[in-house]
Amino acid sequence: MFLGIDLGTSGIKLALLNLQHELIATADASLEVQRPHALWSEQQPHDWWQALERAVEQLRVSHATQWQEVQAIGLSGQMHGAVTLDNQQKVLRPAILWNDGRSSAQCLELEAKEPRSRFITGNIAMPGFTAPKLLWMQQNEPELFEKITTVLLPKDWLRFELSGELVSEMSDAAGTLFLDVQQRQWSEAMLKACGLGLDQMPHLVEGSQISGYLKPELAQRWGLLHPNIPIAGGAGDNAATAVGIGATRANQGFVSLGTSGVVFLASANYQSAPEQAVHAFAHALPQRWHQMSVMLSAASAFAWFNQVVGSQKEAVLSASVAQLSPLQKQNAPVFLPYLSGERTPHNNANASGMFFGLRHEHHTSDMAYAVMEGVCFGLKDGLIAMNPHLSSIKELSLVGGGAQSDEWAQLLADIMGVKLLKPAGAHCAAAIGAARLASLCTGTDEADVCTTLTTEKEFECNLDTVYQEHLEQRYSRFKTLYGAIQNFF
Repeated sequence: MFLGIDLGTSGIKLALLNLQHELIATADASLEVQRPHALWSEQQPHDWWQALERAVEQLRVSHATQWQEVQAIGLSGQMHGAVTLDNQQKVLRPAILWNDGRSSAQCLELEAKEPRSRFITGNIAMPGFTAPKLLWMQQNEPELFEKITTVLLPKDWLRFELSGELVSEMSDAAGTLFLDVQQRQWSEAMLKACGLGLDQMPHLVEGSQISGYLKPELAQRWGLLHPNIPIAGGAGDNAATAVGIGATRANQGFVSLGTSGVVFLASANYQSAPEQAVHAFAHALPQRWHQMSVMLSAASAFAWFNQVVGSQKEAVLSASVAQLSPLQKQNAPVFLPYLSGERTPHNNANASGMFFGLRHEHHTSDMAYAVMEGVCFGLKDGLIAMNPHLSSIKELSLVGGGAQSDEWAQLLADIMGVKLLKPAGAHCAAAIGAARLASLCTGTDEADVCTTLTTEKEFECNLDTVYQEHLEQRYSRFKTLYGAIQNFF
């Protein structure tokens, strides 16, 4: 059995695969985000561990026999978070998360301090990345900054708790702005620009390599029978998702309707486009890279609206959208989905959400449609930034919690102009990918492990000319609206 652990923002997911790499069981436990100040987004690492313990207990109870046969573990996690440890390996402060926007000024300062930043890292400095957070700490929490002996990413803190090893891997490290992404090694120049050194960074491995072994006392307490259970390097959540659905070769990719929205394309070569706010990261497998566009509020925008209007279940609100007529959709308000600022293509931490065009005749369902549509438009922005020649992309996989809505999935296919394939197990693809990396670290062959998941449902783009013209008009209005008000954020 192979165990995949995915540390997300809203919860932790576990996936248990058998030796034939079939999904046997899943478990999850929820997490909360703390926002003590405007633009801040934090979590306590201790809460991650408590959530992991709760999810482990679920599998121990529901699949006791299979659970005890776990022979390797893989990790996936939310990227960019800053976990800082002192000389006793104790956490100094709450982890600053990927969707935290406090360090905009430090991004400008970082690129001024190291003019080669975009060349070294392949990325424009954004508040979500790890490095600006450390520069912010140096300037605003100097007493804590001076105590830092180790900087870890979220999943790598879990690794430390599981194994005692201070290790990261290439795909997650690529999102720190501390990595020379093409050379796949820490950059002394980028660390120096933030007042840090190589001795404060974890050792690097590839995602399919062994990074350490589960502590014997943990294995015993959890009822695991195999001795010396290896822990794979693992991956950042999106690279893990790609491994989980089999997007490991050039031009394979996916769209994620998760807390954030992602368009991911794998590549055999290093390719960067920082001027478009497109991310260039290392993949979780050796000598592979990927490009990625990211919007900070996707399914989380729909969850926010559902909470605001007091709906009992998101599925009910989603179903109400399906009842709208084409004319109602055409006359719906326009929604800017920038509830946490935005990355691709705007790189604007201060961008905000907005409904435009509200009238007396609009109801909750009209606004829910606008939220879905606005997220789809944001994802289309990202796809165009990555690949202006959209005709070269015929199909992508669709993953994330928002993928559970067929109405939303179909709208996304129509707006992006590509066929979307929803794979079985899409809701836990990152955890599956982590479990697959666990298998690879034991010596199994990639061709046998990183296969494409079975397609559960397909969403073909609606090519009706009138319908497409209506969507293009609304997309044009969406883009014009952001341009008209961006100076007011």
